[in-house]
Amino acid sequence: MDITSQQYDAVIEQCKKIFIQKAADYGTAWRVLRIISVVDQLFIKALRIRTIQDKKVQLVADDIASEFKGIVNYAVIGLIQLEINQPKVEELPLNQVSEWYEKEVSIAKQVMQNKNHDYGEAWREMSQESFADLILMKLMRIKQILANDGKTLVSEGIDANFIDIINYAVFALILMPK
Repeated sequence: MDITSQQYDAVIEQCKKIFIQKAADYGTAWRVLRIISVVDQLFIKALRIRTIQDKKVQLVADDIASEFKGIVNYAVIGLIQLEINQPKVEELPLNQVSEWYEKEVSIAKQVMQNKNHDYGEAWREMSQESFADLILMKLMRIKQILANDGKTLVSEGIDANFIDIINYAVFALILMPK
């Protein structure tokens, strides 16, 4: 578990570095995104990964690892947007965004550690294709929850699905050849 924790932190550090650099370049333009728009952005990235996996050909420069990092970051954006609520045009201070990022990935990491305890790190035997498929499935679940006005009868909410998406993307990145 210590190795997994270190690997997880290393991947999150790479993702956060990109997130903060993009925030420096673009500001917090993502604050205008409604949850469905975040889901659609994640969907595009996950579907691109699946298409590249299936066709075994990539024509655009961003590789699969870059897309999984983008998935981590957009899922964090989704969690932040859920917490802040009411998307709008506004610039947020970089230090505040960094704190929110840390908070959300800390929650995701705790969920990962709890599930790893119960599942025995089964993810280490999974394929990259499965991670892409599971992310797509979680996105379809979020879309259905949104169609149900955010209500579920017995299922996890939108936030839990975003957390799982973060963790699946981190697992995929951990398992990718360096």
